[in-house]
Amino acid sequence: QVQLVESGGRLVQAGGSLRLSCAASGRTFSTYYMGWFRQAPGKEREFVASISESGGRTYYLDSVKGRFTISRDNAKNTVYLQMNSLKPEDTAVYYCAAVRRRVLTTTPERYDYWGQGTQVTVSS
Repeated sequence: QVQLVESGGRLVQAGGSLRLSCAASGRTFSTYYMGWFRQAPGKEREFVASISESGGRTYYLDSVKGRFTISRDNAKNTVYLQMNSLKPEDTAVYYCAAVRRRVLTTTPERYDYWGQGTQVTVSS
């Protein structure tokens, strides 16, 4: 069992930066692949980024490539999402998720554990 708690979301102006954190409980965090998703009002949950258990492999949504960076610190049981050059269309609730299967997957249904989400609002 893994419990995930996101933090770092807030209101920011377009062009600004934010770093989201996701703290995980449990001693097996380093064995999970992790992902970040987002959901805007009236839209489906959307994959943003994922990272392998060691951090050596990452994968991104095309629209965030070059702006967002996913990383992890297994010693701190934490995964991060550094978001730069934010745009109003990045406004959403951001969720982190953990998957036992060792695959960089973009499909929400394949993830086993989810956090409660953190709100990111980008003003124009």
